[in-house]
Order: sequence, then structure tokens, then C-alpha cells
Amino acid sequence: MVNGVDLDKLKEECGIIGIYAPGIENISQLAYFGLHALQHRGQESAGIAANKAGEIHYYKEMGLVQEVFSDEIIERLQGDVAIGHVRYSTTGESYVTNAQPLVVHHKGGAIALAHNGNLVNANMIREKLEDDGVIFQTSIDSEVIANMIARNHKMGIEEAIKNTMKEIRGSYALVITCKDKLIGLRDPHGLRPLCLGKIDGGYVLSSESCAFHVIGAEFIRDIAPGEMIIIENNEIKSIQYNKNAKKALCSFEFVYFARPDSTLDGQSVYVARRNAGKILAKEHPVDADLVIAVPDSGTVAAIGYAQESKIPFGEGLIKNRYVGRTFIQPDQRMRERSVRLKLNVLKENIKGKRLVMVDDSIVRGTTSKQIVDMLKHAGAKEVHVRVCSPPVKYSCYFGIDTPTRKNLVGAVHSVEEIREMIGADSLGYLSIDGLVESIHMDGGSLCSACFSGDYPMEVPKQGSKYLFEKR
Repeated sequence: MVNGVDLDKLKEECGIIGIYAPGIENISQLAYFGLHALQHRGQESAGIAANKAGEIHYYKEMGLVQEVFSDEIIERLQGDVAIGHVRYSTTGESYVTNAQPLVVHHKGGAIALAHNGNLVNANMIREKLEDDGVIFQTSIDSEVIANMIARNHKMGIEEAIKNTMKEIRGSYALVITCKDKLIGLRDPHGLRPLCLGKIDGGYVLSSESCAFHVIGAEFIRDIAPGEMIIIENNEIKSIQYNKNAKKALCSFEFVYFARPDSTLDGQSVYVARRNAGKILAKEHPVDADLVIAVPDSGTVAAIGYAQESKIPFGEGLIKNRYVGRTFIQPDQRMRERSVRLKLNVLKENIKGKRLVMVDDSIVRGTTSKQIVDMLKHAGAKEVHVRVCSPPVKYSCYFGIDTPTRKNLVGAVHSVEEIREMIGADSLGYLSIDGLVESIHMDGGSLCSACFSGDYPMEVPKQGSKYLFEKR
């Protein structure tokens, strides 16, 4: 999505779902609805692969889930196992070849794989494989995983996957289907989420629990970091293939990526965001008449801020929900207009008032400036910006499309400089300690590298031969 407001947000890479339900005729339709619930995790391409006794049929294309699939296509994708994927990609990598699921054929049969995350050593492994004569069809790191599993197929799928996991580093939540199996994995740090649910006649794996409700599944548990789940013969086998890594669930899942009705590793996203707003009100109080949100991502935190500060919560910005995904922005002037197309000011509510404007994050700062200008032009007396995450100062290497540090406003400017740039009367960010407290999870179990620069593993250095482009 590239309309103006979304240009100033970090982007999640993917959402994945896997369904094991032998005997259910509409399994791909269930995957379709599950992908609808995960659409917020990727809006550029979508795909479903259905497996019937090892024979895999798939369809993937650019666009939103409802644009990609018709009733006729869904009807063709019959099977006992289905996996699905929605993807967001970086500029220059947005084409159908890179859409998922990936399907790889080898001597032992076929494998379909869907991946959420990013490998930090993908290019190094890819170069070695290419030296051995392996031909790649895509430019995504997920194909490295699929090829390594296929090359080791003689070991059996379980050992082939374990052997592959020993070689790769980075973040990954994976759903894989081959023969009559559905397999799910989560990287040893648990950077990307994955959970397990129960449905009549089978089981579901999903990036987020919000997908379960829409398909009538019941949440069972989160997949543990370093755990592989193998589902076959309607039974679940759990293998802990790596127990030694430090857990580091991405904290930005709670800030922005995940849907508020999801739970991640036992923690409610809604409650975490409301808590963040309450803590933000304690850390950065201000005299004001009304608390408003930048919709929709700042809404829950704004409610928390209002509850803690005793300042009324109200609507100040109305979001146009029917703006197209690919609104063209040939120049800065058009980008500014796109913000006005996406958000309208409710003048009657804000005129003459001192506002607290709550947003989830500030990445580049350009959109915040435009929104503050719009509010003041509409008659707001003061605009105090409150951000329910710390300043984003460092690039992410684990599946989030982060701009280079020179384009991260928090990396190159002080809070006061940012306040002046966006035209706010005051500016306050949630502290890292406040973010950890809001999530109610041990800070040592969260990755906050984009705020602190403390990465859970070694990452490529700038200028490195193997510095990858995020997929």
C-alpha cells in the first residue's frame, strides 16, 4: 500500500496460514477467508496451494486476496491440506514471480512453502547453491529454504527440515505441505509469530489468532520458538529442534503490525496498546481539551491515554477506507494531497481546542507534519503529539521493511528537532521500558532492536558482500 499516510509506517512482510482438514471439500475457501483476516500483514500479493495426496495445485497473483481469487479458482484448489500467504514487498521486488506459496518439485515429490520473515545469511547460502548448479526462479530468500529442504529429501522431510534449520539464520515462521502433511516452524528466537488452532476435522496454523475466528477454529496455543509441528493422520507431533536461543518476539507486532483482536505469546494486542497509551500519559502528561487518534493504528492507545489522563477521547480525524492501494504519487505535492485523501479533519470537534494527537510511530516524519498542519489549519488551538512507541532509530533485518538509517527521523534528529519539523506544540515518545511494561512480557523476551540497536543475533554490516535486501 503506497498512499500517503502509509508511506510513513513500517511494513510487515507477510502473513501465513496452513490448514489440515482431510475430507473437508472447501479447504481452500477456508484458507481464503483466513488470508482475508491476515490481509493487514501484506497487501501486494496473495496465494494458496492445495495438497491432495502429495499432488499440489496452487494459484498466486498480485493484489489483495479478494482481487486475486475468484470462486472458480478456489473451486480448482482441492485438497486435504492448504497453505496460504499474503505478502508485502520492498520497492523493485513487487512482481508475481516472488509471490508465495513457493512450490518446488524434486525426485521425492513436491513441497509447497510459505514464509514470513527474513534470513540474514540468505545471499551467502544462495551463492553456494548457485555454485553447485542450483537455478533460482525468484529473488526471495524463501526459495533458499525450499531448495535446501528439497536437496535433502532423501533424509525424510523431518530430518531435511532440521538440517536446513541448522544452516539458516534470521527470522522465520513457516508453513509447509508435502505428501499428506502440514508442517509449521518458528525460528529459535520466535521473532515472527505463529499459533495453532483446532477446527472440525483438523488443525490450523496462522501468523495470528485473529484468523481463527473467521474460519470457525479454536485457539490451542502458540508455537514455541525453535519448535516444529508436524500434522499427519490427524495427529500432532512436536519437535523442539532448537532450545538454546534467546527469545525475541518482535515488539513492533504489538505497536502496529498485529490486529488488535489477536493474542501473541499469550498477550492481548489490544490490552498492550491500551496499556501503552496509559503509560504514555504518565510519562508525557499535558493540559489539553481532547485526545484524538491517527486512525486506525493509534486508536487503542489514544483510548488508554484518555483513560489515564482523564481528558475526553473524541474523533478529530476521519479515515477514508476506500482509497485505492496504489494511489499514484509522482511528486511531493501529490503525496501531500494523498494524505488529505486518506484523512479528513472533523472541524466541529477540534476547532479552538488543545489536542493530544496519539499515533503508533513516527518513521520519516513527513506525514505527521501534514496531519498537524491540517489540524491547525482547521482551527486547533494546540496540537500535542504523543507516540506510543520509542523513536525508530535502527534498521530491521528480520522481515520488516525499514528505511535506511539516514531516512529514519529518529536516528538523525533529536526529539526537539522532530517536534519543530512536524510543527507540534509538544512531542513525547513512549520509553522502551514503558513499551516493555505495556506488553506485560519480560523485556529479555522481546526484540526492540529498531529502537535500541540491540539485535538478538549478528546482522550484516553496511557494505557487506552479503547485505541483503529485505523480502
